[in-house]
Amino acid sequence: MQRRSDRRPVTEWWRTVDRWFLFGFIALIGFGIVLSFAASPDVADRIGLDTFHFVERHAMFIVPAVAVMIGVSFLDDRQMRRVALVVLLGAMALMVLALFFGLEVKGSRRWVRIAGVSVQPSEFAKPAFVIICAWLFAEHLRRPDIPGNLLAGVLFAAIAALLVAQPDLGQTVLVAGTWGAMFFMAGMSWLWIVVLGGIGVAGLVGAYLMLPHVANRIDEFFTGAGDTFQVDTGREAIVRGGWFGQGPGEGTIKRILPDSHTDFVFAVLAEEYGIVLCMVLVGVFALIVLRGLMRSFREEDHFRRLAVSGLVTLIGLQSMINIMVNLQLLPAKGMTLPFVSYGGSSMIAVAITAGFILALTRRRPETRFGHVRFAAPAPMQAAQ
Repeated sequence: MQRRSDRRPVTEWWRTVDRWFLFGFIALIGFGIVLSFAASPDVADRIGLDTFHFVERHAMFIVPAVAVMIGVSFLDDRQMRRVALVVLLGAMALMVLALFFGLEVKGSRRWVRIAGVSVQPSEFAKPAFVIICAWLFAEHLRRPDIPGNLLAGVLFAAIAALLVAQPDLGQTVLVAGTWGAMFFMAGMSWLWIVVLGGIGVAGLVGAYLMLPHVANRIDEFFTGAGDTFQVDTGREAIVRGGWFGQGPGEGTIKRILPDSHTDFVFAVLAEEYGIVLCMVLVGVFALIVLRGLMRSFREEDHFRRLAVSGLVTLIGLQSMINIMVNLQLLPAKGMTLPFVSYGGSSMIAVAITAGFILALTRRRPETRFGHVRFAAPAPMQAAQ
């Protein structure tokens, strides 16, 4: 049993961390481990790799991901902003580099090779972008003469421009939705809502008219013409699974699903384990998002409130987009399911996001009458 007087860092961390968030993230990692065995061996066999190639690589990335998540969760607010700034600047520099020297996959340049490992910089930019925007919005709320909202808008425009240039419309929509939600929670006026809504619609129309691959995906989604093999196969896998699934290892549709280990891992879960377990997975994501929003609504510090709400919105929107693509409710986006899909860059980036959430929601010590106690979120403090 831990003593209240034990002040060791690990003991202090365990006493102050939000365990609902912690167990939620661990549950998602557990889903990812199980589904890596279910979804990836057939993909590896099809492309001539060792049967458990992707399973082994997925397991290999879990160790650094958990270490990153726990390590980041020890940061205080000032350290977090500094780390986020370094990560954001580095990721943006690599995104520019990817446009000229990156690996081209399916017509997009989103990856760069570092020390023999393919890295997708945009994945790391997302959580850092949320933290920096939350700080800028909070600074404007603290001192209206600081142009925090304007700077956050300029930063969003820069990130969006890099994503469109790759091109990666799915990530652009994800970042835009998260930034818009944070701006709204920071007190966006109705005028801004109308203006930004109009810009968003104009951007989607422009993407449809100017980017052939975007137009093709949208046309395929609404007409059913063209190459819809993967989305149709994913839907068939979900239907075949029924309520309780075909059983572990008994799925057959997954064997011909090209991206069963990444974009369509939810379809594999449905085929082998059924809709019931799919609802459990959705429930874990809902727990993380709803608890984050509840914690942020009670938070008086503007930075923490906006950062937590922005980070859980990022996770919630990404998971929702992935699942809706599997259910044929959205055109294919090429977006992973956080902590569940295969992908080293995605897993480490989501671990950073989770670490930020754990750090921001840890109970903070208050000193009263010479004693330290852990209390609810402290009154608003000036952002550093």
